Amino acid sequence: MIVAHNPCVLVIEPDDSLANQLAFDLQEAGYEAVVANDAAGGLQNCREVSPALIVVDRMLTGESGLSLCKNLRTIGNRAPILILMARDTVDDRVACLEAGADDYILKPYRSEDFLKLIRLYLKPDVDTNEQLRFGDLVLDIGTRRAIHNGRAIDLTMKEFELLKFFMEHPREVLTREQILENVWGYDFMGESNVIEVYIRYLRLKIEEDGQKRLIQTVRGVGYVLRES
Repeated sequence: MIVAHNPCVLVIEPDDSLANQLAFDLQEAGYEAVVANDAAGGLQNCREVSPALIVVDRMLTGESGLSLCKNLRTIGNRAPILILMARDTVDDRVACLEAGADDYILKPYRSEDFLKLIRLYLKPDVDTNEQLRFGDLVLDIGTRRAIHNGRAIDLTMKEFELLKFFMEHPREVLTREQILENVWGYDFMGESNVIEVYIRYLRLKIEEDGQKRLIQTVRGVGYVLRES
């Protein structure tokens, strides 16, 4: 599969063998791959090449992958970030999300699963002026930004996709299964609380102090976007 415009993927991986395999698979799939072996090199490459997506090993030498992820978000980097990790517990998954990552890749590494996830996140940008509206909340599809009461809100890719799904189904109660299938597109975490984590993030970004809750919990069922 050849990908138009050769999006650049930055791989931050201390294991040379794994880094080379990741870079090879990305290049074979039509992407440009840039490799760094530690957090410092990764930050430098972020400034130099502005990658479309970043893959970070959780276990870096010196600064951890999660700490690097937090730093990238703090300085305003909005590229999707995927964390490479060996453990698959709920706590590990949530730690990745709370660091600002969009998703994770489990070791041992499997090329097919990796490239499937890369393609999911690097779908071609849609050149559109389309906006979704719900009361004072606006979602700009082209820029992937939300505006609430005139206040611009930056969103990660998954936050955007989740809010978009809610705004496409206003006042409709959506089950956890519907959200996982439509936002993540595959069996992301089974019984984990990934949805709850992202709902919390969206609420923190969208709802300022004293504002009405827009994304409401329907106990035992799921969530709904509606006026209080």
